[in-house]
Amino acid sequence: MSHQFSPLKNDTFLKALMREETDYTPLWLMRQAGRYLPEYRATRKGAGSFMSLAKNPQFATEVTLQPIDRYALDAAILFSDILTVPDAMGLGLYFEEGEGPKFERPLKDEKDILALKVPEEGSLQYVFDAVTQIRTALDGRVPLIGFSGSPWTLACYMVEGQGSKEFHKVKTMLYKRPDLMHHILRVNADAVASYLNSQIDAGAQAVMIFDSWGGALADAAYQEFSLSYMQDIVSKLQKEKDGKRIPAIVFTKGGGLWLEKIAAIGADAVGLDWTVNLGQARSRVGDKVALQGNLDPAILFADPEQIRQQVIQTLDAYGTPTAGHGHVFNLGHGISQFTPPESVSVLVDTVHEYSRQQRNK
Repeated sequence: MSHQFSPLKNDTFLKALMREETDYTPLWLMRQAGRYLPEYRATRKGAGSFMSLAKNPQFATEVTLQPIDRYALDAAILFSDILTVPDAMGLGLYFEEGEGPKFERPLKDEKDILALKVPEEGSLQYVFDAVTQIRTALDGRVPLIGFSGSPWTLACYMVEGQGSKEFHKVKTMLYKRPDLMHHILRVNADAVASYLNSQIDAGAQAVMIFDSWGGALADAAYQEFSLSYMQDIVSKLQKEKDGKRIPAIVFTKGGGLWLEKIAAIGADAVGLDWTVNLGQARSRVGDKVALQGNLDPAILFADPEQIRQQVIQTLDAYGTPTAGHGHVFNLGHGISQFTPPESVSVLVDTVHEYSRQQRNK
């Protein structure tokens, strides 16, 4: 299916992902549409609940565009949740006020695990409708990023039933019944590949896989239970749509020690958390992939001058991008709901101003 969209006016983000030269370093922020913005809180109140917000394309469009209207960001990211896929598999996603996501029917029994299937066609149509509506509403201002959770990260929630610090249930299954764990991961990988390709068909111009819990795994387990499934997804993604390249980004929080292996799975860019030195990361991956990151979100609680210094330090750590190298500025993880919105203005302005100066030295 093909849609007619306005031509893109700012393709700096896509160029950086494809390691082409840019006039400045583009940026967007993980969770840029969200609770730190008063306009988001007003829309969320009107929607009644997080799921009412996420499942209504009109609301999803409104909140996706809020940070784009407020700041000179170089990309928009679909407003949704990483757990829409297991929700569509029948696990019953819900949100407790003041707490994270939970599932009514987490995977406990072998028969439930073996009965797990890729979501039925149409069960996630609200997401694809939102993608098309957002892309239309953006009117070519900036590119739109689609996304999903990684198979392992989804499995953590599906087995634990909610977020976890120690991952007892899912790790017990991984070691005691690796056959069941692999079954969940295979179904998730097929579902995620299909989900991301449908987002691309609906209008997403880049896609990202969030492996939020990959860093909880032991070394060999990470490669077997997380990375190999992300590689499988990347191999199945559409590389082009309507003659335009669709770059893919992968991000494992806590994955810096596996950077070379992550860079080898075929994605166009690797996201980094704040524990990694960008300059060292750049020399480790060479011209294989672009890098995305990696400012500590907590710096946004500091004073404007301190924010500026940390932003400059991050850009200096990467150095001036040259042909064959690409850098997209981002946080090392999602922005905190308590972040002052004016701090984000300082961040955005500093990235754009200083990265232009870097190129003109």
